Amino acid sequence: MSFTIGLPCFMSARVATSLNPSQRAAVEHEHGPLLVLAGAGSGKTSVVTQRIARLIERGHPARSILAMTFTNKAAGEMFERVARLVGAQQGRDLTVSTFHRFGLTVLGKETRALGMRGTSFAIFDQADTSGVVREILRTVKTGKNYDIGAILARISAAKNAFLDADEWAKRERESRGLDDYDEIASIVYPKYQSALKSFQAFDFDDLICEVVRLWRKRKDVLDKWRQRYRFVIVDEYQDTNHAQLELTRLLVEEHKNVCVGGDDDQAIYAWRGADVRNILDFQEHFPGAKVIKLEHNYRSVGAVLDLANAVLQKQPGRRHKKTLMATRDKGPRVEVIVAADPDVEAAFAANEIQKALEEKGLRPRDCAILYRSNLQAQPLEAALKERQIPYRMIGGQQFFERKEVKDLLAYLRVVLDPEDEMALRRIVNYPARGIGEAALAKLTSYATAKDTTLWHVVSKPYLVNEFPAVAMDGCRQLLRITDGARQRLAKGEPSAQVLRYLAEEIKLKEDIIAGSTTTPAAQRRWNNIEGLFVLFSRRDEQGKGGGEDLIDYLRFLTLQRDDGDEEAEDKVTLTTMHGTKGLEYKLVFVVGLEEGLLPHARTLGDRATDIPLEGAHSLDEERRLFYVAVTRAKDKLYLCRSRVRLARGKMMPRTISRFLQDIPPDLYDEREVNAPEAPPLEKTVAGASALLAALSSAPTTGEAPLMMRRRR
Repeated sequence: MSFTIGLPCFMSARVATSLNPSQRAAVEHEHGPLLVLAGAGSGKTSVVTQRIARLIERGHPARSILAMTFTNKAAGEMFERVARLVGAQQGRDLTVSTFHRFGLTVLGKETRALGMRGTSFAIFDQADTSGVVREILRTVKTGKNYDIGAILARISAAKNAFLDADEWAKRERESRGLDDYDEIASIVYPKYQSALKSFQAFDFDDLICEVVRLWRKRKDVLDKWRQRYRFVIVDEYQDTNHAQLELTRLLVEEHKNVCVGGDDDQAIYAWRGADVRNILDFQEHFPGAKVIKLEHNYRSVGAVLDLANAVLQKQPGRRHKKTLMATRDKGPRVEVIVAADPDVEAAFAANEIQKALEEKGLRPRDCAILYRSNLQAQPLEAALKERQIPYRMIGGQQFFERKEVKDLLAYLRVVLDPEDEMALRRIVNYPARGIGEAALAKLTSYATAKDTTLWHVVSKPYLVNEFPAVAMDGCRQLLRITDGARQRLAKGEPSAQVLRYLAEEIKLKEDIIAGSTTTPAAQRRWNNIEGLFVLFSRRDEQGKGGGEDLIDYLRFLTLQRDDGDEEAEDKVTLTTMHGTKGLEYKLVFVVGLEEGLLPHARTLGDRATDIPLEGAHSLDEERRLFYVAVTRAKDKLYLCRSRVRLARGKMMPRTISRFLQDIPPDLYDEREVNAPEAPPLEKTVAGASALLAALSSAPTTGEAPLMMRRRR
């Protein structure tokens, strides 16, 4: 999300207050490169926002400042903090944006420089890119089943290194040799790029990489953006990849006014392409850089910080040395729990949470259970349900990736741009109107033979020989619906009303009810659509129109992620260690501290799956992941492991994690737990009923098959 705000300069008394000397030095720094090494809980966001306010106070125009981070939630929080510091929220000059949102803005304004046909282009989300690769694999006919995510990860790595398929394969062959996934990725990659081009589409990587390519080719375009942004601030710099480094470097190469904040000790996203060397080598990339360390921790008690510091003492890899210093008292000692099995481990955590809620006045939202793999969640869920403790799981399906949401937005995309072939293929036979795969294949073949667009053939299906009458009628239905919506937009009807019109015409609510297993499941899915109506209504209330402005808004929605929008709910958090980055809780349980889980077996395992959804990259990164988990705890921390765990269908003995072994025993108390107290019978019965109800109401989703063709 990109936020802008006009800022008056009257806040000198409100800026840089209550800062320690290191924080104040970072806020006061004005010109030249600056690296702010911010340890966990050291007030980095406050420093960044106060630095922005200070720059404006000193007379630098707000429009000349660009702040980039990685999530919409972080961008929104930064925007709100700056707004509180500077007072009035008039004007729209300061840009606070995610990297991808900024890239989308540049591409949207530079379509002519990119040599694109018109201003229309599509953004492929994860489901779209997976569909493209899945279709390519069908045509390649390898005879093997491949993990599409692992292939896309390799394509992403090649893109962000600005390498084509041959260059990437050569580099990998010379550095470590090629495995089966490397080989198939090198085959799929050029076909994948051709597919994107045929759809006139960009994937998420392109939103950065294509900007860099353009700026490298067209200095006049680069100069325009350099003149606009004279101060660039990058948050969570340890999470940047090579392409994001290049974008930043190009933008600030002349004025050198770049400030980055981050912590190499919290670099845990190498499997997404993040390169910790960017922050380690900052002074080489930006000569003359000033380095300021923020080491005072304002989050955790001393006992937690002592243990956190110990976690990194045996880190063999390169790092910026930092020691977290407590500003709070020592607090309760950390406890290491050795459980008989995973069910005992889960029951212990649930019982301790229940005691904290009933005896210590904590709220469910104050508590979190962290694990390395989602496979560990099942017994934890069951234990919380048995005790009727409300919980939420971070990492579920994103709002804008839900089928019903994507279906309705695809209709609107086709209304605005009939040549958006990906959207057209999604809706051409949804709801079913007789245009099945065979009929769609006929339409596609005719369009290819005549070198025209799929929409042109859908709008004139009578041109196709032996085209089924039922499919021809389906094409007419689709035209009637989309033409009706187009006419409404042309008359100035608000976008939310047009969206409601589309939902009614395709009988979306009826389809959701028919396709859901239970009434609550149907209601949840329809609530998603109602939420979409509210979102567009808010946009309409801001006076935004249709046309290109609405197309830009749909592109923006493709980038949206649910960055903890449920955080305010009063529920215990269950999440992977990766999912908890940036969060904090009064009571934290880190479970599964065993070899094979942390560090994960994939750290030293088969390279064919070494880039999973939340995967292992190296032992160094696994240790940093443990450090991140530990530093989420504010008041009380439990570190738990199990003596046995299910593997290959039977309970197997487990070995204590090397990271836990490395911690001096005088920093924690250890105790064995064999059979913790069970919850009262009435809670067990109620919990079991709730669990059965939840399992029976799980919603189902589906995706239409994708067939690709060239877009004119």
